[in-house]
Amino acid sequence: MALEPLRLPDGITSKTLRVRDLNMHTLQVGRHSSPLVLLLHGFPELAFSWRHIMLPLANSGYFVVAPDHRGTGRTQSITPLSRQIQFEDDIAPYGLLNWTQDVVALVYALGYTTAAAVVGHDFGSSVAGYCALVRPDIFKSVVCMSAPYGGPPELPFKVEDTALSPPSRTLPPAVSLNQYLNSLSPPLKHYVVYNTQLTTNHDMLDAPQGLHTFLRAYFHVKSADWDGNDPHPLTHISELSNLPQYYILPLTSSWPDVVMLHAPSEDEIRRNTWLPEHDLEVYVCEFRRTGFQGGLNWYRANFTDASLIDQLRIFAGKKVEVPAAFISGVKDWGVYQIPGSVEKMRSIFTQMADEDFVLVKDAGHWVQQEQPKAVVEQLLGFLQRSSEQQV
Repeated sequence: MALEPLRLPDGITSKTLRVRDLNMHTLQVGRHSSPLVLLLHGFPELAFSWRHIMLPLANSGYFVVAPDHRGTGRTQSITPLSRQIQFEDDIAPYGLLNWTQDVVALVYALGYTTAAAVVGHDFGSSVAGYCALVRPDIFKSVVCMSAPYGGPPELPFKVEDTALSPPSRTLPPAVSLNQYLNSLSPPLKHYVVYNTQLTTNHDMLDAPQGLHTFLRAYFHVKSADWDGNDPHPLTHISELSNLPQYYILPLTSSWPDVVMLHAPSEDEIRRNTWLPEHDLEVYVCEFRRTGFQGGLNWYRANFTDASLIDQLRIFAGKKVEVPAAFISGVKDWGVYQIPGSVEKMRSIFTQMADEDFVLVKDAGHWVQQEQPKAVVEQLLGFLQRSSEQQV
């Protein structure tokens, strides 16, 4: 069945390409002969989340492409399933190395061998970071947004007797933090771990308040519109319990439970200019059709599958040596949700200038949607500086 055309700004086109085992849906704008900029979305978002910044970037001389990631939006397996993606499906394709390979293959499918920049938001930030880490010959610069790039998992620096001391299986930070949260009274849980659970897709898709109302509340509480957001660096894991409940949930709560506590009023919805009802409805229609499990599988693959996590250790200790930037909203708790994550990112990015760590005023987690003009300004400035470095 043919899908309804997406509601897109004039000039942005919707195109599907064969990329590995996918019919990958993309949004594109600009001259195909111009330098390529790739925009990688996060969760629960789509290529549509870049709609406000694509045309300004293209008008400044770039060919701009935003894909729907594997398992999301209008991207499908070459042999599409007749059902929504299920929890029981194979999660190996959602591992970070395979996702990075998707992006490399997309560059070639577009007819390019290099990209001026790969820009990733939320979990797209991790994918962008690995693109720059693994293939700096292709990706000439990298911009991470809202989620600091943590780099590959570590190997033990020294092992005295490998027969008696096997390589460390250090847990991902969010998982080890979750163990601490579970021990509190009352017990809490980290949202990353919640996103790996069997019931999460059902919780979101079949929210008691309805999908539209749930998504409206979800986008609201993680934006600068909600005055409960007051992000600041954390020095110890004991401070995690002070984070908003959309990051640190009560042990028995779901996403709808916590975001509906601070749902926007009718007046706040009317005053929202960055996500009007007709744009929100795009997300509602797409996720009602596909469910959320494709995006949730990213969390499952990269936080619960030891073999997929272990694959990344081949890059242990490797730095990102192309020009790098970080952009987020000043009201985005994602920057500080894991103590020390900013400092770790800056140690991994060897070419990140102080001016390229930017927290945008009057923006929360959805910075490219909330304050697109400011994001475009920062991206163009960074792209200009990085191109000068490469001359």
